[in-house]
Amino acid sequence: MELRSVEELMDLLHACRDTRHTAAGSGGPVDVHDHALQTAALLRRSHPADKELQVAGLVHGIGRLPLPGDATAHAGPVPDLVGPLLGARVSRLGRLHSGGRPDPCDADDALSLRQACDAGRVAGLHAGVLEDWRTVVELVAAQHSRLGAVD
Repeated sequence: MELRSVEELMDLLHACRDTRHTAAGSGGPVDVHDHALQTAALLRRSHPADKELQVAGLVHGIGRLPLPGDATAHAGPVPDLVGPLLGARVSRLGRLHSGGRPDPCDADDALSLRQACDAGRVAGLHAGVLEDWRTVVELVAAQHSRLGAVD
């Protein structure tokens, strides 16, 4: 699967409400939707100018989600899903979040994403609503589209 539009990405993120990761003990006190919002909000606070890193935090967990309407099929690896829409850096950060050794230029960002991910699992913490992120996601997608570069 490959996300072709911001609308498809937003639909997938909306669909993850009340879904919890269960593989390898990665479940937690919050659903994937709230976890994504908390992770992105933490990155917004710690890296206010880095929209790509914030969006990487928002989308980092979607690869393990069931596809809307098909509980047996999963969205697929985050880099494959978001790279064409959001660009190489967001894709690389998603890949690093799933494991692997970071390139030195991504090491600090990968660590920031990991820390925000670990901290973004607080039950009952309101971190805004998904629609608040639409403009940021559109900005990152438009920037990538203008650059026309994909890994």
